[in-house]
Amino acid sequence: MTLFGPDAERPSEPGPSPQHTVRLRLDVAYDGTGFHGFAAQQGQRTVAGVLADALATVVRHPVALTCAGRTDTGVHAQGQVVHVDVAAESVAARSALDRLVRSVGAMVGPEIAVRRAVVVDDSFDARRAAVARHYRYLVHEAGVADPLLRARVWTVPGPLDRRAMAAGADALLGEQDFRAFCRRPPGHGPEDPIVRRVLQARWSVVDPSEAPVAWGRLLRFDVAAGAFCHQMVRSMVGMLVAVGQRRRTAADVHWALQRGERTGLPDPAPPGGLCLVRVDY
Repeated sequence: MTLFGPDAERPSEPGPSPQHTVRLRLDVAYDGTGFHGFAAQQGQRTVAGVLADALATVVRHPVALTCAGRTDTGVHAQGQVVHVDVAAESVAARSALDRLVRSVGAMVGPEIAVRRAVVVDDSFDARRAAVARHYRYLVHEAGVADPLLRARVWTVPGPLDRRAMAAGADALLGEQDFRAFCRRPPGHGPEDPIVRRVLQARWSVVDPSEAPVAWGRLLRFDVAAGAFCHQMVRSMVGMLVAVGQRRRTAADVHWALQRGERTGLPDPAPPGGLCLVRVDY
């Protein structure tokens, strides 16, 4: 199997960083099942590690990636955004940029796909310039799990009370302290607030024509915020599904936010149902 596009030269080992660089924006999708999250970690297979190694091989120098959202182990992405600085001569022409995308794609696929690559201004920052991140979580409401969906959904026995789940989701909207729904960052004290602004939190039933399921029904939770903290979406979903199962109430969501404590709350939902759908700039 060839690792490079038909017009690309086989690069040598990565050399020193170049003096003259241009910044690329990469729109990336990936199946997170086989990765230990996005961010590079010593001794772990990560999306950033695999993608950076491929880019470095093609452009012949080390690269550093900055992403819009550092997804956890097992979480997927359709619309992750990354910026990277590469040697100017490696993408001097549009055809060279196309070859870079093809070559990198051949090396990292099919688990990772570079959907688009464009040259951007040096001031563009994939993380700091983002104004909203959009995530989607899929819940398969069924008594028996579908083996073909197991890496993409959380199977939960029904029936779930969607009206109660919607009321619970409404409680999450706006700018609030989400300590109860976040894994505490290093050095962050238990009383230190973790303030985020949630722009959208909505449950819907997926139309079978859009995503057919052999049995049961597929529920979709769409949530958007300026930024998220660690495990925030999965913790939200875990709580809201408990509301749908009538083990918690919508009022309990309000109470959890006011209390600011994770202890006693339902476990976060599994990572496989979560996907980073889009980033707004």
